[in-house]
Amino acid sequence: MFNTAISVLAEKILANGQITREEALTLTRVSGADLFDMIACAGKIREKKTEDRIFSCAIINAKSGRCSEDCAYCAQSSFHNTGVATYPMRGVDEILESAVGMASQGATHFSMVSSGFMAKGRDLDVICRAAEGIRQATPLTVCASLGALTLPVAKRLRDAGITNYHHNLETAESHFHKICTTHEYREDVETVELAKQAGFTVCSGGILGLGETWEQRVELAFTLGSLDVDTVPLNFLNPVPGTPMQSRPLVPPLDALKSIALFRFINPGKNITICGGREKTLKEFQSWIFAAGANAFMGGDYLTTQGRSIQTDMEMVKDLGLRVVS
Repeated sequence: MFNTAISVLAEKILANGQITREEALTLTRVSGADLFDMIACAGKIREKKTEDRIFSCAIINAKSGRCSEDCAYCAQSSFHNTGVATYPMRGVDEILESAVGMASQGATHFSMVSSGFMAKGRDLDVICRAAEGIRQATPLTVCASLGALTLPVAKRLRDAGITNYHHNLETAESHFHKICTTHEYREDVETVELAKQAGFTVCSGGILGLGETWEQRVELAFTLGSLDVDTVPLNFLNPVPGTPMQSRPLVPPLDALKSIALFRFINPGKNITICGGREKTLKEFQSWIFAAGANAFMGGDYLTTQGRSIQTDMEMVKDLGLRVVS
């Protein structure tokens, strides 16, 4: 028998309502066969609220390592000895070549990602020139993830043709002090707000599996909703040796699907993209992300870890009877 309490919440959302924090907390306690009812309802919400639209993202790690921040999960932090490759900003031609390759494989969005607190100087020049080249050479939506922003920097990026800006909050504010001590949570929130003010389509989410509680996952989801971000990327911790998170267990696959569904219930009209860690966390359940409420995925490699090919993901989408659109 279908769980009526879950279906009532889904019907509320499908009728253009919003669930309360208390109602969301009841969903965190769903288990057993009822979890599949929750997943099915999240899939229905996705179908209606996103018009059954699926898109695909790809990134390039344009500048790697030596980051001044001490984020406990990050292989690129200068505080951790992870052996990750470090290099300065790649050249314009190298970034453009990567973008063209990803577009040919089916990606609809391409993001240039740079380590460090904020991009400036030559690094910013390279990003802007590369963005202009990508716009001319491909149909890709051009995105960037460069850390903190100022309004003048945001204007330069917009003038170069970058339309989407990514800046994760990473976790709930109540948990953030256990994850990062080199900057305040409010600084990340302010970057998201500034990106919105500058006219970007804003992508902001977090990493699940950092030791947060289910209540803190709800907290993060509602914070993102209050900021009215356009896309919520969900990553799952892939523990990196040499970081303080190296011994943390992976999120169980069904908990990962439950989390995706939870974020869809709380942010029904937003894009939800499943990103880093999905291969190791979801294993054979990767195709379930859409049933659980996601409408986008990141293909190819991530910043410092390998993903799977975009072609494989495209086959998965086709087999599910879905279609990738820009």
